[in-house]
Amino acid sequence: MEAPGRRTFVALCFYTALLTLSEVNSEFVQVPSVLNGVKGKSLLLSVETHFQNEDVEIQGSWYQTRPGAPKTLLVTFHNHSAIMVASMRHRNRFFFQPPNASLLIPRLDDAAEGDYHLDLDIHFPQRQELVRVERTIHVTVDVPVSTPVIQKTPSSTVVEDKENVTWTCWVENGTRVQYQWLRNNMPLDASDCHQFSQDNSTLVISPVRKKDIGQYRCLARNHISQRQSHTLDLNVFYGPYNLAVKSDHGLRTGEVFTVNPGELVFFDCQADSNPPNSCMWISKTNNATEVITVGLRLEVTSYKLAQAEEFLCRAFNNVTQKQDETQFTLVVASLGAVLMNIYKRPLTEAKHPHCSGHEDATEDFGIYEFVSIPGKMESTQASSRSLAHLESVQDLHTTIYDVIRHIPETPTLANQSLLLKQCEA
Repeated sequence: MEAPGRRTFVALCFYTALLTLSEVNSEFVQVPSVLNGVKGKSLLLSVETHFQNEDVEIQGSWYQTRPGAPKTLLVTFHNHSAIMVASMRHRNRFFFQPPNASLLIPRLDDAAEGDYHLDLDIHFPQRQELVRVERTIHVTVDVPVSTPVIQKTPSSTVVEDKENVTWTCWVENGTRVQYQWLRNNMPLDASDCHQFSQDNSTLVISPVRKKDIGQYRCLARNHISQRQSHTLDLNVFYGPYNLAVKSDHGLRTGEVFTVNPGELVFFDCQADSNPPNSCMWISKTNNATEVITVGLRLEVTSYKLAQAEEFLCRAFNNVTQKQDETQFTLVVASLGAVLMNIYKRPLTEAKHPHCSGHEDATEDFGIYEFVSIPGKMESTQASSRSLAHLESVQDLHTTIYDVIRHIPETPTLANQSLLLKQCEA
C-alpha cells in the first residue's frame, strides 16, 4: 500500500505540471484568432513565443480544415527547419517560417480559406518538461469592394405621406459585402418608415416624409476594405407647415397688429412648403367673409378701415393638396402719443390700466394694460414702421394690451377731448 506522504508528493508534482502547462499555453505562445486576407496577396500566420528559443526544443505541425473537408496536414517542422511538406500540391503554397513556428501563405486563393491548426511540442531541457500547445487561426480570403453605385426609385420628386422611395446599392467587385445607408453623413437605422434588406443593400422609405429630405449615400464594406458611393438628393413635396402672417409695419401683440391712421401696410403670408403655396386673403366683417385678393402679399390702406378689422390668410399647396389658414386683427390707432405717455409715467403707475390716447376714452376700441418698455423714445413721432421693430417686446415680457374690450362705430369729439384730458392728468 502506497504511503500517504508519497501520494501527496505525486499530487503536488502533477499540480505543478498543470500550472507549468497552463503558464506556457496562456503566456508563452500566442496567435491571432482571426486573420483577414486579400485574394492574390500573401498572408503570414504568425506565432509569437515568449521564451528563449535556444533554451528549448520545439517540434510541431500545421494543419488546415476547410468546411466540409477533413483535416489536412500541411507541414511538419523541428526547431528551425521544415521536416516535410505533406504533399506536392502544398509544396509551393505553404512555407514554414522559423524561428517561431509561423506559417507563410505566399498567394491567397479561395482554397486558402479555412481554419489552420498548430500542434506544438515544447521541450524545456533544464526542467525536463515536455509541454503540448494547440492553437487555431481562422483565415478569410476576400476581394476588396469596388466603389458602390446607388439608385433611387422613383427618380422624380415624391409627395409626402402618399408615395414610397426605394434605394438600392450594389458593387461590381467584392466578397461578403455589407451595406450601410447614410443621410447627410449620418447613419440611418431601421424604423417604422425605414425598412432594410438582410444585407442592407436595399432601403425602402414608406411613406416618405419631409424629414427624409437630404443627401443619401451608401457605404459598402467587407473584412478588408470599404468605400462610399456618390450622393443623391431626395426631394419631397410637403406642407404647408407653420403658417404665419408677418409685417414690417405696425406693432404686433399676439394675433393683433396695431398701425397708425393713414399708413399703407403690407402683410406677408409665410409657410414652410414645397412647392410654395398659393395664398388667398379674406376679410371678416359682421360675420361675413369676402375674398379681397390672392397672392403672398396683402396691401392695406389703414384710413379705409374701421378701428379694427379681422383678416384671414388661407394657404394651399397645389401638389400635396393640403391647406392651412391663420387669422389676425388689424387695429388703427395713434401709437406715438400712447407710447410717450407710457415712458413718462412711473413704473408703478404703468402697471395699471391707462387711456389709449386715441379718440374716445372709455368707449375706445380697447382697454390696454401697459408695463415697462426698455429704452427711451427721443421723439413724440412714431411711425408704425419704426414700431414694427418692437415685435421683440413681447419676448421681453412687455404686454402692450390684453383684450380689445369694445369697438365703437363712431367716436365723438366730446369723448376725444375727455380722453386727452384724462391722459394728460
